[in-house]
Amino acid sequence: MSGFHFLSDAVLENLGLTQSEIADAIEDALLAKTREEVWTAPKSALLPGDGRYMMTTLCASDNPQLTGVKAVTVSPRNPGRGLDAINGAITLFDSETGLLKAVLGANWITAVRTAGLSAVAARRLGNPQSETIAFVGTGVQARSHLEAFRDIFPLKRIRAFGRGQANIGKLCAFAEKRGLEASAAASAQEALEGADIVVTSVTLDYTIEPFLDAGWLKPGAFAAITDLGIPWLPDTMNAFGQVFVDDREQEAASPKPMVDPALIKGDLTQMVAGDVASSFDASRPACFIFRGLAIGDFAVAALAYEQAMKKGLGTLVEE
Repeated sequence: MSGFHFLSDAVLENLGLTQSEIADAIEDALLAKTREEVWTAPKSALLPGDGRYMMTTLCASDNPQLTGVKAVTVSPRNPGRGLDAINGAITLFDSETGLLKAVLGANWITAVRTAGLSAVAARRLGNPQSETIAFVGTGVQARSHLEAFRDIFPLKRIRAFGRGQANIGKLCAFAEKRGLEASAAASAQEALEGADIVVTSVTLDYTIEPFLDAGWLKPGAFAAITDLGIPWLPDTMNAFGQVFVDDREQEAASPKPMVDPALIKGDLTQMVAGDVASSFDASRPACFIFRGLAIGDFAVAALAYEQAMKKGLGTLVEE
């Protein structure tokens, strides 16, 4: 029998994978890359100029014997259509034969792998005693990051700042159900000042005027910047004592840098492999700023596919 499996976002979400398992899978894949057992290509992206953002990633391995290709579109007009802002799919192929093995929904994987990447960096750069986390941007990424960081830090409270009151309310309710205090900040500065951890995930739109000042962060704070640094004032980024990106090669190949290259200390692979020193520094804030890493999508997709096959989940599409 030949064919491939379709794994919807609903099936993937119900696999029961934890954010810790996801972060561990990403770390394992990064270490495999240093052993030349995993191969990746720089992320490619298109910006048509109307607010949409299209991107693809490519990653392959022979253990597991899979090649993963992800394609997603970010459309700022989708919420007005009653759709998620981000939609796409991940295809998995046999890395030896090239035969299609699975098609997976990309929304759940994108959410949890982004938080997983942040978690890998936060494990090393964040204050182990962090109690207050602030969010600028209160959608899917805020919720997935809150889940991931609750596994790492003894969080007690959140502050939320964003443009949509409905999303702020959802995030605060999400936090309160998990036993955390939650409040809406009146301004971005109020959200950031004094926070132990900051997560920014605004819409990927370069027409947004930067409004976040890294100088507002207290010494020792950790910022996970998932939005290409779009809302951050470039001239204030030197306030960070440690700046890490997801992939230096990918960043160098990108036409618009997220941050001044001179500020970058290293990337995620160098961090995990110990090639570049990375640890909590109480004297200055630190940040992880990233575009999205092919190996992150691949690690989570491969893990989810393996678990789904073990549990007999998904729909077999026969050829």
